[in-house]
Amino acid sequence: MASKRDYYNILGLSRSASAEEIKDAYRKLAMKYHPDRNKSPEAEGKFKEISEAYAVLSDPNKRRQYDMLGHAGFDQRYSPDDIFRGVDFESIFRNFGFGFGFNFEDFFSPIFGRRNLRRRIVRGRDLVYDLEISLEEAAKGAEKRIQINRVEKCETCKGTRASPGTSPRGCPKCNGAGQIQDVQRNRFSMFVRVVPCPKCQGKGEIVDSPCRKCKGTGLEERERRIAVKVPVGIDSGYQLRLRGQGEAPLEKGIPGDLYVNIYVAPHRTFKRAGDNLLYNLEIGFPQAALGTSTTVPTLDGETEVKIHHGIHPGDVIKLKGKGMPRLRRNGRGDLLVQVDISIPKNLTKKQKMLIEELAKEFKQKVNTGRRFKILGNH
Repeated sequence: MASKRDYYNILGLSRSASAEEIKDAYRKLAMKYHPDRNKSPEAEGKFKEISEAYAVLSDPNKRRQYDMLGHAGFDQRYSPDDIFRGVDFESIFRNFGFGFGFNFEDFFSPIFGRRNLRRRIVRGRDLVYDLEISLEEAAKGAEKRIQINRVEKCETCKGTRASPGTSPRGCPKCNGAGQIQDVQRNRFSMFVRVVPCPKCQGKGEIVDSPCRKCKGTGLEERERRIAVKVPVGIDSGYQLRLRGQGEAPLEKGIPGDLYVNIYVAPHRTFKRAGDNLLYNLEIGFPQAALGTSTTVPTLDGETEVKIHHGIHPGDVIKLKGKGMPRLRRNGRGDLLVQVDISIPKNLTKKQKMLIEELAKEFKQKVNTGRRFKILGNH
């Protein structure tokens, strides 16, 4: 099986990257490889890889664990806690000459953090969901209902794995620890190997009458509808974290999280550039030459805009505060109205005469429809 790529390499970052740099890198890559935008065969795989890397590196605790242990720190089959569960550290360290005042947790805290080494908190698997929203929903905020399938505690046995009316009993081989120790000594050293108990498969309990609905697993898959609150001003590439809405763990512990990747669908009228909105306004040549006033759409309805005489194609009129609300900040971006001048292709005889008269006033040679083409300005 191929080994996983380094999460920092996936996002193109160094290990000293700040939280903001991690967020920016994820947004750019997520927009580039989102399957709705990128139709290449490898886009979906890259997008999932990017989302997985961001889910770990954006969480300070997960990032710290990854920096210390790499991908092994997230393998549920093996964890530092498994190694040390049930081991009598105080006796072992005394055998090596450490006094009663020696605190073995202080010894291991630089490696695994200060926590109870005899126990571990098992987390369920995190889930990822891609949510498409409209530009209007991004501008005003919304509550979306999404449907997911996830593993939860069995409703019949409540996760105990035992049939209703019965209960699991403690494993007699490991005394409920879930693990057994194999201690090997020689003249100069002692090696302690901790392995899952073969009788209870590391669970610490024996189920004599397994639950028929979940077949003794304690888990079952269910379809759930979950409310997702979309904050005002959010953009494509952002990820929302719903704590505890992931899958239930195999053992006693806490559910994982649900990560919702946001994708804002293209809009028929506006293009988005950060907090600003772009709009193309087409006007006629007389309006560009003499100036005019017209209405343009905004997210709040139509508004009037003045066109000054002599405006050129490509000129931009800025309407302050008519863009997108800023995410988790006050204020709004701007609406940038880019002017385009419409040149008619089919003219009436009268229109042609009037334009020819205007060309004479400017001393410009034009194609009159007789023998020569447009000669340009003089």
